[in-house]
Amino acid sequence: MRKRRIAGWIAIGVALAAGLWVRPDLALRSGAAMTAQNLCGAAFIQGVDPDATFRELVKPMSSVAGPLLRYQVDRSGKAVNASILGLLGARSQWTEGYGCRLVWDRRIVSPAPVAPRPPSAPDGFAPPSLVAPADPLLTAALDAEFAEMPGQPPRRIKAVVIVKDGKVVAEHYAPGFGIDTPLLSFSVAKSFGNAFLAILARQGKLRTDQPVGAPEWSRPGDPRATLTLDDLLRMQSGLNAAESGSGFDPVSHMLYGADDMAHFAAGHPLKEPPRTHFEYTSSNTLILDRVLGQTIGGGAPGFRAFADRELFQPLHMDGVTLEFDGAGTFSGSAYVYAPARAFARLGLLYMNDGIAPDGRRLLPEGWVAYSRRSTLGSPYGAGFWTVDGPSDQAAFLVARGFPKDGFYASGNRGQRIYVVPSERLVMVRFGYSTPPSFGITGDMALLKTAMERLHHT
Repeated sequence: MRKRRIAGWIAIGVALAAGLWVRPDLALRSGAAMTAQNLCGAAFIQGVDPDATFRELVKPMSSVAGPLLRYQVDRSGKAVNASILGLLGARSQWTEGYGCRLVWDRRIVSPAPVAPRPPSAPDGFAPPSLVAPADPLLTAALDAEFAEMPGQPPRRIKAVVIVKDGKVVAEHYAPGFGIDTPLLSFSVAKSFGNAFLAILARQGKLRTDQPVGAPEWSRPGDPRATLTLDDLLRMQSGLNAAESGSGFDPVSHMLYGADDMAHFAAGHPLKEPPRTHFEYTSSNTLILDRVLGQTIGGGAPGFRAFADRELFQPLHMDGVTLEFDGAGTFSGSAYVYAPARAFARLGLLYMNDGIAPDGRRLLPEGWVAYSRRSTLGSPYGAGFWTVDGPSDQAAFLVARGFPKDGFYASGNRGQRIYVVPSERLVMVRFGYSTPPSFGITGDMALLKTAMERLHHT
């Protein structure tokens, strides 16, 4: 009996210690904050139904917290409040030109609102109306992509745009979405960071092999001081900052609980020597984004102006919203909003080896090849996913018809920009798909049909 009591007390002690270590309150608060942030974007950036976004996107991502979540859209205040049964609340505030920001410290003042610039002049990329495919087999393939299959995980696709030889040749949108509806990038935003770094490298302001120079790593002998921008972009830093999306992981706490995300991310120690292992974590991205912002200067307004002047205007990318944290750092791991055609224009830049439609070189020569080169044999390059290497994921996609020179930007729930230079083709696909594949098998079927039907056009 005494041994059983001792064992019971030990079990209770272990459980309490685990609770203190895991901090379930932080996980629940992350769920509330994720709800507030994404529904703020739905209501005030996208202009879509926040209730539908909660059902189709937010609740499936909330794990055990889903049934406990409560939210309120404050239309007059341009904000969304969310909580776990009225506790552990979070508020996300919209500012015109800067999207939504979680408000943890109310002393942090948002930038002055900025009205969107006028639309770019027509350039032959696409007409103002919907482009229906001319080929009936491609039409059927598009319909199949959007169809929900009984017994299969939901796809919930919202937009598909196919570009061939620099022109939109087919597109389709879900009800409530259209040509001008901004779509949430999730980790497709990391490919925007790749482009911003490329532009600064072309301008001679940054190098991929230069040390990160994070102030958190300035202590003499700190092994993190050897990390380079390339290590962050390629996810080979070795930082102990796992990303699972569970709410318990460090990246969830960074994205949905820190005003200064880069400072939070840079506080993690190494768990592996740099450049020895690939591990995907958005902590790398936020540290890189801070370097980009410091190099550009001017805080969030300076970054926004740089992005528009150096990337969006040359590419005729309209309707793009970049979000920033409380420190003014670009939230480039997950939070860019843009219409599907704008995302396609970014893909077109990479298909054309970094050359803008007017012939200007935006990305340094060789940058696209650098971006799609496999990191340590993984399916990831430098800000893009790739089939260049020997990974199982690369083999899976190649077996389904994805060309070896192809690469793609990818975000949670199936946000993707596929780039296939050999076919002169870009395909954008955005939706709220569910695990395990987030609809990528269906994407491959549509992409294969598009390549076959458009090959000789």
